[in-house]
Amino acid sequence: MDVNVLKKNIARFLREDIGSGDLTSEATLPEDQVGIAEFIAKGSFVVCGMETVAPLVFKTQNEAIEITHTKKDKSLASPGDILLTAKGPVLDLLKAERLALNLVQHLCGIATFTSRFVNEVKPLPVKILDTRKTTPGLRILEKYAVRVGGGHNHRFNLADGILIKDNHIQACGSIKAAVARMREKIPHTMKIEVEATTMEQVRECLSCSVDIIMLDNMEPARMREAVKLAGGRALLEASGGINLDNVRGVAETGVDYISIGALTHSAPACDISMRLQDI
Repeated sequence: MDVNVLKKNIARFLREDIGSGDLTSEATLPEDQVGIAEFIAKGSFVVCGMETVAPLVFKTQNEAIEITHTKKDKSLASPGDILLTAKGPVLDLLKAERLALNLVQHLCGIATFTSRFVNEVKPLPVKILDTRKTTPGLRILEKYAVRVGGGHNHRFNLADGILIKDNHIQACGSIKAAVARMREKIPHTMKIEVEATTMEQVRECLSCSVDIIMLDNMEPARMREAVKLAGGRALLEASGGINLDNVRGVAETGVDYISIGALTHSAPACDISMRLQDI
């Protein structure tokens, strides 16, 4: 993660949540009151965001806040586990509470959800990938959470790689034309990935010697046919309509990658609470 980018985003998120001030806390608590805040796991899940993200939220709110304990990312949490301990002014602990919890609950959810997909396909030699279907402003964090869960990142943004999709093909007239235009513009070291929805398109991709073929919304039987047809001449990525119930069957077709938008856009948040203690 780019910590400098993350710091700027967190500062903006804090301004959004606090506004002109915490009316409730500022009216009821003295400025000099110091306390200890603990993040407590309310369920079982993969930990994500405790080492960097939550501490950065507290330190951005007030540099004087001390983080005295964090549970390591990638570790497993059980109900009742203390995930993080922070010491500092109670006013600032409370101002940072909601943002810190919102972020780590979401990130733990993505890491946990991703790990379930990864475990479903073991020990097959296939990689579980995320997509660009992320929450605006949170991509850097959400893709980190996928890695914590054992998954891998697809493109971070449009400048990270080439993926010729259906609309590009429609606009260019054919896969062949789109690939030819692409090769005129890019260095020879860059890989070209093309989306295919039919076996005819798979054959066209192979005739153009593309590096990766994305099999979009294909049935497993068609994926097996594509794997056999490709014969190692291109890497194959399955995408579309993949869930925990069918991911194993997709992996068994022999594809190299499985990309799943739900990893980031549909992962359920984990239950974590903050408990405040006086010193």
